[in-house]
Amino acid sequence: MSFPHERLAANPHDRTAERREDEAWLAGRWADPDTRVLVVSGTRIRPRDGQIDWVSPGDAPEGLRVLLGEHDDRAWFAVVVDAEVSKAAAQGEWTPLRGLLPRLADDAVAAAPLVFHALGLAEWLFATRFCPRCAEPLRPRRSGHELVCANGHSQFPRTDPAVIMVVTAGTPGADDERCLLGRQAVWPEGRYSTLAGFCEPGETLEDAVRREVREEVGVRVGEVEYFGNQPWPLPASLMVGFVGRAETTEVTVDQDEIEDARWFTRAEMRELAEAGTLVLPGGVSISRSLVEHWYGGTLPGHW
Repeated sequence: MSFPHERLAANPHDRTAERREDEAWLAGRWADPDTRVLVVSGTRIRPRDGQIDWVSPGDAPEGLRVLLGEHDDRAWFAVVVDAEVSKAAAQGEWTPLRGLLPRLADDAVAAAPLVFHALGLAEWLFATRFCPRCAEPLRPRRSGHELVCANGHSQFPRTDPAVIMVVTAGTPGADDERCLLGRQAVWPEGRYSTLAGFCEPGETLEDAVRREVREEVGVRVGEVEYFGNQPWPLPASLMVGFVGRAETTEVTVDQDEIEDARWFTRAEMRELAEAGTLVLPGGVSISRSLVEHWYGGTLPGHW
């Protein structure tokens, strides 16, 4: 079966990294009316008629030009303008990435990886203003993919690996097999999702799965199997999905990150989801894909 999160990684663009300092090529592609540009204010964009609004270079405002690459025989750029533009605009006019995810999955104009690339870089540029080694101001080069200070120290975009996992217990595929989901206190009633957390220095991804599950819900995990991954520039993560097999099943939530966690059989999950008392993650998230992978099919309802 195909999984919801795969739609957000489909049809990727050629990032043409070798062209990021080719000023003649960049000027030529910017002059091409077929080139498309995404305007980003801080880390927000402004949709048009419910779709991602890619404009021609002639309609793009002044700002930092970021080369995204080539896709469908076109060049694609982002123009990053001051964050104050979206703050000063009408409420709701500029939208953060989280609010765009449902639209991205079915966007017929351009692949979601282009938007993830643009907003991931915009977030990094917005947050990275001064050199961490000497505190000098940083200026962009290589079409927005590198920052350098007056002392020649370079900074590059970072991606933080995070693990996200569905934890199972019982005989695989049996009627009484269960999966473990948790919820945070700030979520509306009925929302549950897979557990997740960041990988720490010197730690394998598999050990990060075991540590996070034990810390958050007190369950020991043994076997850990890789499932897939999803870029998640909120602000700069790569979500790496796993299926973990529980060695213990007693749940003791930490009451810090997790308010409640519980085991679900497939029958319970279907019944509660149909009743609307269990609300599962959004349809384009790897969390949803992990749950439906375990369940063996699609489920009703989502955030």
